Amino acid sequence: MDPYKKSGVDVTAGYESVKRMKKHIERTSRPEVLTEVGGFGGLFDLSKAAYQEPVLVSGTDGVGTKLLLAIEQGIHHTIGIDCVAMCVNDVIAQGATPLFFLDYIATSQVKPDVVEQLVAGVAEGCVQSGAALIGGETAEMPDMYQAGHYDLAGFTVGIGEKSQLIQKENIQAGDVLIGLPSSGVHSNGFSLVRQIFFKDHDFSYDHQFEELAKPLGEELLTPTKIYVETLKPLLEKQLIQGISHITGGGFIENIPRMLPDHLAAQIIEGSWPILPIFGVLQQYGKLTLSEMYGIFNLGIGMVLAVSKENQAEVCQVLAEHQEPYYVIGQVIPKETESIVFQTTN
Repeated sequence: MDPYKKSGVDVTAGYESVKRMKKHIERTSRPEVLTEVGGFGGLFDLSKAAYQEPVLVSGTDGVGTKLLLAIEQGIHHTIGIDCVAMCVNDVIAQGATPLFFLDYIATSQVKPDVVEQLVAGVAEGCVQSGAALIGGETAEMPDMYQAGHYDLAGFTVGIGEKSQLIQKENIQAGDVLIGLPSSGVHSNGFSLVRQIFFKDHDFSYDHQFEELAKPLGEELLTPTKIYVETLKPLLEKQLIQGISHITGGGFIENIPRMLPDHLAAQIIEGSWPILPIFGVLQQYGKLTLSEMYGIFNLGIGMVLAVSKENQAEVCQVLAEHQEPYYVIGQVIPKETESIVFQTTN
């Protein structure tokens, strides 16, 4: 018996996984990619980039405990989209266009069919964001992970013109805040989601809430929305002053991150439809609305700060790309809090 296999590591399964990946990786190819999968590094040619002062913008992230829902349901093809989305949405929020992506899969045992599904999802996320999947790593570590478990993380690099990158100093009082809808819970807050639905309450993944169009498990695995193609035309026309990606920490933590210290965000409650899943979470978790704002995206995945002069054109571009949007507030001078909520009543 192969001594390495005796220790719990099957290298032949890794070889099979690489073979299965290739057709998915090919979907993401760009002219700048110089290497095929399997080399010691991914090469990407920047000489064709038409920038005067190019700046590389990088981002890395994982999917958190949302992975456990995928593992327990045996549904692995969407979680890769989440991984890409969490990275490329951060990069586009800086005003940079994603160029390439690398993934890292660590598992108790390499199962080629599962790895293929994961990479297929990563490739789909790359296609949606225009990033090339130029490499990655699959690590088999039987003593590190429970049987059947895996972790998934990613890394992306984007590029932007130095003078056109998003700078918080460009935001001014009076700028309008425009929210772009999320696709669901996205990939944050799942430790609490799991606590509420599967520990505090013994719901099954097949449970059908009246408020939801899909069974609970399917609803929670809805992939994170990727905003790259929506935001690129707005960035090219330099119509956006600031961008906030609503991830962990919800509104409370993320919106102030795009603001200079002397400004605050005024959010108009009721100015957008809160997705039903959040109402169910709030009800069964017995959470206050204030707590919800500090944890979840509540149906808004990106917030744009736009000058009043550019508001009409931004809305026109979004409409042309069939992207729903909501005017959810404005930038105001800061008194004490970095974000304040105002009811419509």
